[in-house]
Amino acid sequence: MITMEDLSAIADAVQEAVEKIPSSEERGKKVCMGADGTYSSQVDKVAENAALMYIERNHLPLNVLSEEIGYVDNGGDEVLVMDPIDGTSNAIAGLPYYTVSLAVGKSHLSDIRLGYLRNLATGDVICAEKGKGAFKNGRPIHVRKAVPDDLFLMIYEGNGAHPDAFTVAKFVRSSRSLGCASLEMEIVAEGEADGFFMKAEKYTRSVRIVDIAASTIILREAGGEVYDLDNNVLEMPFDLEHRSNFLAVGDDRVYDIIARHRIHRAEHRYGVYANAQIGNIIKPAGEVVEFLRESGVDFCVDTGIAEALGVPGIPLSRMNADIVIVVGGDGTILRALQSTDAVIVGVNGGSVGFLAEIENNAIREGLERLLAEDYIVETRFKLACFYNGEYLKDSVNEAVVHTDTVAKIRHFRVYVDDVLASELRSDGILVSTPTGSTCYAMSLGAPYMDPKVNALMVVPMAAFKFSSRPFVVPATSKVTVENVLDKGCLIVLDGQDEIYMEGHARVEFMMSERKARFIRFNTDFYSRVRDKLVNTL
Repeated sequence: MITMEDLSAIADAVQEAVEKIPSSEERGKKVCMGADGTYSSQVDKVAENAALMYIERNHLPLNVLSEEIGYVDNGGDEVLVMDPIDGTSNAIAGLPYYTVSLAVGKSHLSDIRLGYLRNLATGDVICAEKGKGAFKNGRPIHVRKAVPDDLFLMIYEGNGAHPDAFTVAKFVRSSRSLGCASLEMEIVAEGEADGFFMKAEKYTRSVRIVDIAASTIILREAGGEVYDLDNNVLEMPFDLEHRSNFLAVGDDRVYDIIARHRIHRAEHRYGVYANAQIGNIIKPAGEVVEFLRESGVDFCVDTGIAEALGVPGIPLSRMNADIVIVVGGDGTILRALQSTDAVIVGVNGGSVGFLAEIENNAIREGLERLLAEDYIVETRFKLACFYNGEYLKDSVNEAVVHTDTVAKIRHFRVYVDDVLASELRSDGILVSTPTGSTCYAMSLGAPYMDPKVNALMVVPMAAFKFSSRPFVVPATSKVTVENVLDKGCLIVLDGQDEIYMEGHARVEFMMSERKARFIRFNTDFYSRVRDKLVNTL
């Protein structure tokens, strides 16, 4: 069984590796794309690699959930929930507030049994074992009793903070923001602060379990508690998709005091988008608009459907919406994602609606869950396209290069990170994301990919040779398709946009920095495959 000594040894390996990075410039160097879809700094990756190598070298029976690499199944009975560097910006700037955060449990925040933090700048060690208390440098720590008129809070006040954070900061005696959630919660655990208030304006800026797994058990063992903003004890599963705002307190009275100063859920602005050219869309779109009007929420309607519904409209690209309700099939959802970076929830107005979450016979029930925020936000990466050095658009599903003439074959070369991977004759080449693997790629005979797989799939279309097969490359790769002959092709992005491609030209595809975000009530991908693809006509 994994012990606290094992976690200490992992932290030793991380500290030794980080201390070898020669400068702040090197620490901050962007080196790769992390599992959460953001760029990882050198210090993050070095720290994570050191921990993973130690685990492998010493055959520790641990699966790993880490901020950079995601989930690693090593066949263990327990999971190490790890943030290799919490407070990366501090580490890069040389500020003494950054930690390695390690926690061991089975599947949820509530079943974590070990938590270990080390401030890599000062060497301070804070740890806790379930049922045995919390300790800092070997000495027991405890939360303090709050004095209502003399509250000192740690508050997240970064550029993603909700206005409520600043409201709270104004009525407490004093507040601080360190940019390191694990240390800010630890300060509450050792009785130096009364609470830590984390409320982001956007769901994607709130915390994941890797950020607070270790500090949560430390605070709880020190006598405190962590609540979501609906006064429930905070619970989170072991994945990188779920996020939460929260209030960590040493004394429950702090929650009651803060609750009186607007720590309600975020007030979202909703958008409604639909393709008015589809005849059966008017009725479900009208039902959505009527529900939003009855609910009294702030919403706007795209001009394309607004006229048909007899309501004011604004183009989707100009909507300042947090969440866009898209009524239609998958094509409508893909079209919407080319005009907005808002979170999407689909109301199925098509035949399959694989990307949609709400069926058209359950619109009211689905929207009630939406307004109650009874959902998670699932993030999928987009595919960026560059032709002749010019950025075109992003695709959520796939990008296709195919002949511009019916029944005419073309000669292609496919490069992965500038290395020739395949040369073939075919009608075209398709580059698919995991999201698109259940669409066009699958119809070409390629396998579908679980959306948690961080990869791209290259699929030949009607290839001349049977040996020209689909292949999978890391999502961080650059895929280049060369049109070898002096004959034209078309670049088609998500089936929505066509761009003429000249002979002897190249087009490049790579992971975009922009993301597609979908609201999900049910995150079981394989049930969705069975219901939408296998058991449908």
